[in-house]
Amino acid sequence: MSASHARQAAQVAIAATIANTLCMTAAISATIGVFLVPIAEDFGWPRAGVSGVLGLISVISAISYPLIGRAMDRFGARWLLLVGNLGLAAGILLVSRASGTMLDFYWRFAVVGLFGTMAATGMVSKVVSNWFDARRGLMLGVTAGVGNGVGATIMPIVAGLVLTSHGWRAGYATIGVIVALAAPFIALWLRDAPPAVQGAPAAPLASGMSLGQTMRTSAFWLMLLAVAAGAGGMTAMFTHVVPILTGHGVGLAQATGVVAVFALVTAGWQVVTGGLLDRFRTPRLLLPMYASAMIGMVVLQFYTGSLAIILAGALLGIGMGAEYAALSYFVSRYFGLRHFGTIVGAFYAVVAFIQGVAPMLMDMSFDRTGSYAGATLTIVGALAAGMVLLALLPHPDRFAQGQGRRADDVAPGDLVLA
Repeated sequence: MSASHARQAAQVAIAATIANTLCMTAAISATIGVFLVPIAEDFGWPRAGVSGVLGLISVISAISYPLIGRAMDRFGARWLLLVGNLGLAAGILLVSRASGTMLDFYWRFAVVGLFGTMAATGMVSKVVSNWFDARRGLMLGVTAGVGNGVGATIMPIVAGLVLTSHGWRAGYATIGVIVALAAPFIALWLRDAPPAVQGAPAAPLASGMSLGQTMRTSAFWLMLLAVAAGAGGMTAMFTHVVPILTGHGVGLAQATGVVAVFALVTAGWQVVTGGLLDRFRTPRLLLPMYASAMIGMVVLQFYTGSLAIILAGALLGIGMGAEYAALSYFVSRYFGLRHFGTIVGAFYAVVAFIQGVAPMLMDMSFDRTGSYAGATLTIVGALAAGMVLLALLPHPDRFAQGQGRRADDVAPGDLVLA
């Protein structure tokens, strides 16, 4: 690989990390728990009325992900990601100007959902997957893990600080401005992979299955259900760390600190999991990590000691880090890269829907019972089912061979880094 391509690959990795740091996950999912109660009290709404915007975003994302992924397969990802980032920033600024009517509040979040989906981590992963092969798991872990982790650590802290001094509107306005800072890096560095590596023979067309072909395999459905259970459940808990802990009498600063631990461990563990997946390549690697998240949920819900809740945040971070490191990696290894954007878009569509619905259901349960305990135990059960499904998945190399291709087929422009 030439020095020029090595430099471009490094720029892509940096830009992808920054794009993930300032994406919808960090800007919206990580901060909704901080703003949830103040908005509900300001407008006189039940909590489910506020967190219901996550359900709206999930529906928009579920519809948009496959369409955006297909467009990226055909036309490239760079400019779609740029439009998504700027539109997301504008949408968050619109939220800061919301009136007290639910219709006005929700249409502003609809703008956030549409543009945020265009610039989401799943879409960024298409660019990263096409640039890296031998260390794909590690690079997906670094760009998504460090990016989402740093963003999900910084954004709640920013939200809490601005909320305390200037209110939730100023908090969203500040976050909107910060999100737009990713735009120059996306425009200048997050380029699509070239058709071939300079100095190497032209790579053949990327192999891989179409979305229709993947949907006729059991691996697709096992992975989809396992990922939906894990990502939906863990994201719902992430958005509710602050409400759960403050409801138990824990101070806002300490609760926000647990969110930071959760996010930082998620970031670090995505990198760890990515490196392990490059070596072992089996979904069963995730089983103990799912189990750690289940333990973390129980501890978070039923214990209030300082060390206990920090441990809960760390255990939950291990589970979420493993989940997000694995999704794009296994999509590429099981189904190839030819239609990666379309297929990963279908996965993220389902994940986004569950991520939006689960927090709303948690708040509906709270509004009825005054506690998140029942919802937490339900999510623990869903993760246990996800573990069973992961255990039933075949090894991706054997699956790929059964489909008549190698699991590590190289796409056009892949930079195969040893």
